[in-house]
Amino acid sequence: MDKSSKPELLAPAGTLKKLKWAVAYGANAVYFGAEFGSLRSFAGNFTLDDAQAGLDYLHQHRKKGYVTLNIYPFSDEYEKLTTLAQQLDEMGADAFIISDMGVLSELKKLNLKAALHISTQANTTSWQTVLAYKDLGAKRVNLARELSLEQIQDIQQNISDQIETEVFVHGAVCFSYSGRCAISDYLTGFRANRGECKHPCRWQYSLVEEKRPGEYMPVYEDERGLYFFNSKELALFEYLPQLAAAGVNSFKIEGRMKTVHYLATVISFYRQVIDGRQFTQEEGLKLLSRIPNRGYSTGFVKGTVQPDDYSVGKSLSGAESVFVGNVVDCNGGVSTIEVRNKIHAGDTLEILKPDSSLSEITLPDPLTDSKGHYLEFANNSQYIVLGETLPEYTILRRVH
Repeated sequence: MDKSSKPELLAPAGTLKKLKWAVAYGANAVYFGAEFGSLRSFAGNFTLDDAQAGLDYLHQHRKKGYVTLNIYPFSDEYEKLTTLAQQLDEMGADAFIISDMGVLSELKKLNLKAALHISTQANTTSWQTVLAYKDLGAKRVNLARELSLEQIQDIQQNISDQIETEVFVHGAVCFSYSGRCAISDYLTGFRANRGECKHPCRWQYSLVEEKRPGEYMPVYEDERGLYFFNSKELALFEYLPQLAAAGVNSFKIEGRMKTVHYLATVISFYRQVIDGRQFTQEEGLKLLSRIPNRGYSTGFVKGTVQPDDYSVGKSLSGAESVFVGNVVDCNGGVSTIEVRNKIHAGDTLEILKPDSSLSEITLPDPLTDSKGHYLEFANNSQYIVLGETLPEYTILRRVH
């Protein structure tokens, strides 16, 4: 991709710690939620102090910070939401991600310094709607995940750079319209469009016909049942050059509830693709399979969704590696590793560095912990030291 027209790489952060990981691995901007108003109630989210620290950190590193205020609020919640927006605006938030038309109207009245971005929750599927949001004061619109490449190209051609656009390129996909699923509400009492979704689409179901109560239809794929709402995860790395050429301004990664291993793996991979490195489909999927996933799909971008886009045979995700540690400090040629999963002396591990380089390392025998004790193995939450110069945020993992 031409360096002068590189799209932004926008990464998720459920916590202040994850925000720093996103920066380390090459994100241009990070989005996060406050303790109110975000559509990820269980992501950790940021206190106001966290938000200030996060925005300061981002700006010190010449990155941007977008705050999600994309719930659909009830009438009596608007004052709380607008007050929060004013506080975050004073802290230096670069944009607010919003869904609700009333919120857009109320925030516009406040003359905030922060830009207004329209969330995927708004399900924008036409250039007419994109331009309508522009007229209402939005600077950017996240295009719906239900669009094909051809439809995105048509939208870009018709808006003629009048407003920025953003496209989700990687992450978990709701089987419903971008988080508007009602099943969570009905089955658990937790409301999806309030950030409380319990992901019932990942549960096992059986099919029963109305006039045959108690007779379970033979629709399952294996002995565990059929997960027929269970969409695979989105991975559009093959389409990034075409999306960039069409004029999409920002490539967005899903995952405010995901781990630092997920962030490091996915951000570093898409950073390389945006910067011009070419991967075959096999190479890309192999690298992305290092992290837990339900299989990958290109979703609607190819025009239609196929049966293979759903993981009908499984609910749980799997990975081809185990995250076993990360570097928390490097001083004088000695790196301190926080152990995340059990490791043994003599293990050969894969290393992912923040510059996206991959290599292998064989651990010494015996291991040495941070207090100078010799160990045959180390467990989660212990610290070991290596006589290697490895930058902070380096990932160590055991590849299957």
